[in-house]
Order: sequence, then structure tokens, then C-alpha cells
Amino acid sequence: MSFPRYPEYKDSGVEWLGAVPRHWDIKRLKHLADIQNGRDYKEVESDEGYPVIGSGGPFSFASRFIYQGESVLLGRKGTIDRPLYVNGAFWAVDTMFYTVIKPRVNAKFLYYCTLTIRFDRYSTSTALPSMTQSDLNNIEFAVPCYEEQCSITAFLEREITKIDNLMAEQEKLIALLKEKRQTVISHAVTKGLDPTAPMKDSGVEWLGEVPAHWEVSQLKYVARDGTSITYGIVQAGPHIEGGIPYIKTSDMSGESLPLEGYSRTSREIDQSYSRSKVFFGDLVIAIRASVGKCLPLPEELDGANLTQGTAKISPGECVERDYLLNLINSTGLQVYFDSMAKGATFKEITLDMLRRTPVLIAPLAEQRDIARYLATELKSFQNLLQETEKAISLLKERRTALISAAVTGQIDVRGLVKEEQEQAV
Repeated sequence: MSFPRYPEYKDSGVEWLGAVPRHWDIKRLKHLADIQNGRDYKEVESDEGYPVIGSGGPFSFASRFIYQGESVLLGRKGTIDRPLYVNGAFWAVDTMFYTVIKPRVNAKFLYYCTLTIRFDRYSTSTALPSMTQSDLNNIEFAVPCYEEQCSITAFLEREITKIDNLMAEQEKLIALLKEKRQTVISHAVTKGLDPTAPMKDSGVEWLGEVPAHWEVSQLKYVARDGTSITYGIVQAGPHIEGGIPYIKTSDMSGESLPLEGYSRTSREIDQSYSRSKVFFGDLVIAIRASVGKCLPLPEELDGANLTQGTAKISPGECVERDYLLNLINSTGLQVYFDSMAKGATFKEITLDMLRRTPVLIAPLAEQRDIARYLATELKSFQNLLQETEKAISLLKERRTALISAAVTGQIDVRGLVKEEQEQAV
């Protein structure tokens, strides 16, 4: 949908704003509201009171409030690109937020303006982005009259609600696709592809009935001869440019192992942990944090190593790698790993627990059939997921572009809001 533009524009004199409607003013943030620091709060309560807003949102409650009413929170360190709109009584942590209070314009309009700030222009740190109060005070915005601010806010509230609803539907679709994908995997690797096959009790509660000609074994018995299921380097030392990459649990957050961006250790340390070196065809499994998550090793990482939080499995002759990969990632085994994981700070399982993990072994011919079937099915799911994620990405881009266009006067929404109000009467 295309939107009308204002009849006349002028040069704003601000590089990032460009031309703005002729009747709009250019004002610095310090003239639009008061900016104050948050404050440290020691008397934190856990279940009631006023929200203490810190790293991105409420995380505890205070018995007193520092501000009340409509406010915009702008991050100081680390959170600078996540403005928050707050309406009510709250406490803000001084190390995280500047608090824009007592707005002299429509508070929601001001919030939408802050969403257009190019925070990267004001921060010199990439490790922990930060913004000074002086920079914040002097950021310039294009500001119409109050009535027009209200029209723009009403328009954005309506349109953003539509976009957010569409994104929510897409998120639901992603959840359903992932659930369906998991069901397809779990059924194939525990029931097989032949619905007429005779079944038997597996003797393992979470496996239930399995094809009668399949065997229940343990993970350690399907490892290739001459290898063991083991974790990696305990002390990797400092990063060595050009050294040997090693895989941490944090490297396993995606659907596949990344091809770059790894920490690297010295060749001497790598050689002292030769038992945990991984090669193309191996599987890497997390034994800490995201316990049980299993990913195949890409050919590009052949010869890499592991850390204490990851372990390797080299599939033996009795098992197809992709069949074993899907079996480990099936719902039943993931529930098993979750039940076995222990720890207060982070969950983990021991190597002994991992090695004794029950596995279901079909004849090799069936394993290959299952692996081929799942490769086709999972590719279809992946295509659908990518299309859905792309749709969400486009909606987010549209949301950002619409806010920017409205609060910088690149579109004229006054007539649209009036028309909407008249239709509602």
C-alpha cells in the first residue's frame, strides 16, 4: 500500500533526516523531555512491588518507584539499541538506562522517534556499545504539532498492531512446523517406515514398542572400533591466530555448525588432546548447557577439536551417521537427556551417562531407507521454515520502515487517521 506525501518539504539541516515537511520543527531530545539516570536499588523483592527495569525488561520488583507515568528508556551500555516505552510506576537501573521522563510531546510519538536513532553513530565500542548523555541530549528529531503527533501515533499503533499480529501468526506456524518435523523424525527412527511390521516392547519406557527385528543397544556400542565417546580440551589457553579451531557449546546454537568464527588453540595443546579431534563423518553432541543437541561435523572442520562441554561420536559400521543423528535428536532421546542432566549453574551429563544412552538399531538397509526418507522430509520442512522466517524478516523491515517514514514526515497519515475515525463512528 502506498501512502501520500506532504505537499511541501524543506531541508532539515540534519544529514540523516534529509527533507522534512515544511511546517515541522527540528528539536533536540533535551528540549522534548527531561533525561535522568536510573539509580541502583539494593532492596529488591522477588514477587511484588514496582518493576525494576534493567537489561531489556523487568527482572525483579522494588518496594518504591523512581518514576511514574509515561517514559521512554534509552540504553546506556549494551542495550542502547532497544528503547522501551513504559507507562506506570517503575524503577530503572542506572548502569543500563537513561530515563526520558516528563515528555513535552506525545510520549508514544517520542518513543517511535527513538526507534529511528542510529545508535552506531554514537558508540565507539563494539564489545559493549554505549552512549553518553551528552550525545543523547543533542540527537535531533523532526517534530510536528501535538495534534499531528497524536495522528501519527494513532496510525502507527493501528498499523503496527496489524504487522505484529501477522508476525505472531508466522511464529505460530514456525512452532507448528518444528513440532511436526520432530514428530516425523521420532516416528521414523523408533517405529520405522513399515506400518505393518510386527512390534515388541523395547524395555525402555520412553521408547515404548519398537519393530520386533530391531535391537536396543547403548551409544558406546555403536562407536567405530578404535574410537571412544569423549569430550575435549579442558584448558584451551589463549586464542591463537592460525591455531586449531575447537567447538564449544555456544557454537552449537544453530541448525548446523558454523564454518568460521571459532576460538583456536595451539597445536601443542591440540596434539595433547588427539583423542578428541573430530573428522568429517563424526557427530558432535553437547554435554553441557544444551545437553543432547547433536550436529554433524562439516567437511570444512575436519581436524578440529572440542572443549569440555562437547563430545564426539564416530559412528561404527553397524550404524548410518544420519540415522544416528536423527535418532539422537528425536524427542525420546532428548527427553532422556533432559532427565539425566544435573547441575545448578548449568545442566550437564557425564561421559558415562552419554555412553550408556539407549539407542535403537535397525538393520543397515532400513537405516539407509530411513535416512533417505528423512533427508527428503526435512528438506521440505526446512524450505517451509525458511519461507516463514523470510516472511517475518520482511514484516520486521516493513515495521521499521513504516515507523521511520511516519515520524520523519516522509508519509502524510493525517487523512488516513481521520478517515479511519469517521468509519468507526
